[in-house]
Amino acid sequence: MFQIQNGSLRLFRVAGIDVFLHWSWLAVAYFRIQSRSLQYSSLWWNAAEYLTVFGIVLVHEFGHALACRQVGGTANRIVLWPLGGIAFVQPPPRPGAFLWSIVAGPLVHVLLLPCTIGLCLLSLLAGWPNAAPDLHLFILAVAAINAGLLVFNLLPIYPLDGGQIVRGLLWFVVGRARSLLVVSIIGVVTGFGLVALACAAQRWWLAVIAGFAAWQSIIGWRQARALSRVLSGLRHEQFRCPSCGASPLAGDLWQCAHCRRRFDTFREGSVCPQCGVRFAATACPECSQRHPLAEWASGRAGSGSTSPPSALRASEIMVGPPSVPPGLFPDGSKPEMQQPPAAPGDGFAS
Repeated sequence: MFQIQNGSLRLFRVAGIDVFLHWSWLAVAYFRIQSRSLQYSSLWWNAAEYLTVFGIVLVHEFGHALACRQVGGTANRIVLWPLGGIAFVQPPPRPGAFLWSIVAGPLVHVLLLPCTIGLCLLSLLAGWPNAAPDLHLFILAVAAINAGLLVFNLLPIYPLDGGQIVRGLLWFVVGRARSLLVVSIIGVVTGFGLVALACAAQRWWLAVIAGFAAWQSIIGWRQARALSRVLSGLRHEQFRCPSCGASPLAGDLWQCAHCRRRFDTFREGSVCPQCGVRFAATACPECSQRHPLAEWASGRAGSGSTSPPSALRASEIMVGPPSVPPGLFPDGSKPEMQQPPAAPGDGFAS
């Protein structure tokens, strides 16, 4: 059933992922199809080419979404709009998981390359340039567009996939916040440079895309600075993640899935201060692995301890790090959702 959300029409749902089409896509599609009316003998071929391009874009976004799920992340929405597609993915905050979630998108184009090139060869051998010129031109256009999308997405400019890949590689070396800061600065400089070049060449569509990249890079730069402040804030030094060994950040970075109250699960002893629900496990903001609070206290998985550790002493209770912008911590996500133990009819997963 069609639904409208934030100006986007819900088209269908596949593998638990909702696909939306923004209203502006229809207006731009009409303009783009009409502006190339002389390329084919019929506008239907223009429409077929445009729809095929966005079919490829959609498969590209599914590559991101499914790869994110493969590494334990969350991905449940894709939006198509005039500049392409957006997969709303939330991979675990680990460089390897982040990198695979990004790389999987361009890999779709790599897998399509032999198919599109094979169709071009088939068209030439079958004599379609003379027998079916529109079909031949359509096949060549789709092959060229797929190759062009591969090259374009691999440009090392944030927020394109190439820039995100550079960020994932830098994450291994300089950390999450600094890697985002570096690629954002590169994206701002490169984006505004491309805007100037596109305007000089009167390539207005390229100028719009470059301007969007620069704008997103500015947002990324602001998020990187905020994330850096958060990650350098107060930590619960008496707790350590059994998986990665990191001490958790102090602050209201967790959210009760029962009443939506944000709270510091380590300060509160893994109990929501508003509704009193006790949580069986807590996710690490650094590696996203979940462990009972007793294991956090001992720093070892499967320690067998059942007594809950004490919270911060009164003298150590602080407000914590600065407030976290929505959608920032972990990267691209809301605050970590604490899930209460599953009970019949409560609707929550364990």
